[in-house]
Amino acid sequence: MSQLETLLAVQIEQSRLPVPEREYRFCERRWRFDFAWPAQKIAAEVEGGVWMGGRHTRGDGFTKDCEKYNEAARRGWRVFRFTGDMINNGYAIGILEEILSE
Repeated sequence: MSQLETLLAVQIEQSRLPVPEREYRFCERRWRFDFAWPAQKIAAEVEGGVWMGGRHTRGDGFTKDCEKYNEAARRGWRVFRFTGDMINNGYAIGILEEILSE
């Protein structure tokens, strides 16, 4: 688990949100969500390396992420993607609190 994933996990716990499933496999492919609430079909993905040319921002990685997120949407999932800045400044946990209380 990355430092950002650990931080978001702590924020989720402190907010008393429902406990998510970690590394949840949502289809027969190897794709997994970082955090998932399967009953609501809500997932949260931590997008690291945004400013340093990480996997999620390079051509091949970005293309594969698009396939994953499109397949999730096709299956009815709402996937929320959060950068490190969004986790650090509280934006991510605010969104999760809002959508999980609907």
